[in-house]
This record gives sequence, structure tokens and C-alpha cells, in this order.
Amino acid sequence: MLHLFLLSLVVMVYLVMGYYLFNEWLFFFLQDEEMSLEQRSFSRIILVVMTIFWPIVVPFAYLELLKFHKKHKKDIDLLINQADGRITDD
Repeated sequence: MLHLFLLSLVVMVYLVMGYYLFNEWLFFFLQDEEMSLEQRSFSRIILVVMTIFWPIVVPFAYLELLKFHKKHKKDIDLLINQADGRITDD
């Protein structure tokens, strides 16, 4: 009985996260007005694949984000300080 409960919990988390990520990624795709019709149709395929394989896609995307942040840390900090209105020289 416990195994069935845990399995259903895992499936529910997978489906809920998939739905949430699909909606977020769809929003980004729809906002891009420079895409051609061919690119949009290919993007739909990518969107479906990303949604199905989100447990693999999300960690790799997060690692890429961390790598980008490390590489551009000074620029990001400068932009944050400018947005806050306190420019500092390090």
C-alpha cells in the first residue's frame, strides 16, 4: 500500500511540475515575435520534449545558469548595484 502511495505521489509531482514548466516555457516561446513560422513549429516540438524530459533538462539548465553567473559575476553585480542606486568601486 505504501509503495502505491509513493508511486502516485511521484507521478503527481512529475505531472504538476511538467504542467508548470510547460506553461512557463510556452510563455517565453510566445513572447518571441522574431521567430519564423518554421522556427515556431520546431520550437513546439522542443517544448514538448523539454516538458517530457524536465527532470533531465532542468538540472542541466541550472548548471548552465550557474556557469554563466560565475563567468559574468562582476557585470551582474554592477548591474544589480546600479539598479539599487548604489554604485560602488571594488
